[in-house]
Amino acid sequence: MVEQSLGSIGQIKEVFTLVDFYQYIKGVEYLICVAFFIGFPMFYRYLHHKEQQTKTQTHH
Repeated sequence: MVEQSLGSIGQIKEVFTLVDFYQYIKGVEYLICVAFFIGFPMFYRYLHHKEQQTKTQTHH
């Protein structure tokens, strides 16, 4: 199932039933959630790391 999901990223998938459509959208949603949960903490650290650097540079 995971191999099918990862293999179909970026491909247009033809769906015939509502259940097929729901399963496809659910898989895409899970990938978006995983990307967000990995990307947001990295972005947050990047922003606050820059803020700490500017604070220490202005005090010295």
